[in-house]
Amino acid sequence: MFFILLVIFVLVPVIELNVLISVGESLGSWTTVGLVFFTAIVGVSLVRSQGISTLMQVQEKLAKGEAPGQEIVEGMMLAVAGLLLLIPGFVTDFIGLVLLTPFTRIPVAGFLYKRMQVKVAANGGFQAGFGPGGPNGGYQGGNPFGEQGQGPSQGRNPEGGDTFDGDFEHKPDPSDKRREIHHIQDENKEDKK
Repeated sequence: MFFILLVIFVLVPVIELNVLISVGESLGSWTTVGLVFFTAIVGVSLVRSQGISTLMQVQEKLAKGEAPGQEIVEGMMLAVAGLLLLIPGFVTDFIGLVLLTPFTRIPVAGFLYKRMQVKVAANGGFQAGFGPGGPNGGYQGGNPFGEQGQGPSQGRNPEGGDTFDGDFEHKPDPSDKRREIHHIQDENKEDKK
C-alpha cells in the first residue's frame, strides 16, 4: 500500500511536471496551458457521453433480469477516467483517455470483472448477515436465526445459554401528553357549560 501511495503522490506529479516542462519548451507556455484546459473540457464531455451510454446498458441488462457486473466496472473506470482527465497534465490525460475509449475500456473491464468473480468464488462465495461468518455466526443461508428448525427464541447466545439479556425502558410519547392536556381542557369546557 505504501508503494502505491508513493507512486500516486510522488512519482506521478514528478513525471507530469517533466512532461509539462518539455511540452512548454516546445510549444510555449500559453499553448501548453490551453492544451491542458482543452483536454480537461473534452475529457469531461466524453466521460459524460460514455457514462450515459453505460447507464443505458445497465438499464437494459436489468430489464432483461441479468446482472450488470461488467457495466458497473466500466462505470467505475469512467469515474476514474474523469478524475484523471481533470488533473492537469498530459500523462494522466493519456491514461484517462485509455480508460475512456471503449476499445480499451471494455476488455479491461471484462478482465477486472472476471478477476473479481474468481476472487469471490475463491473466498467461499458471498456471505451476508448479522455477524462474523462461520459455523454459528452470520447468515449462512437457510434460517438466519440458527440451525435448521430453530426459531428466533431458540437461537444460542455467545455464552452458550438460551436467553439473551437486555434492558428495556419505556419512554412516553410526547404526543400522548398533548392529547391528555386537550382531554383535560375539553372536560373543563364541558364542566363550565
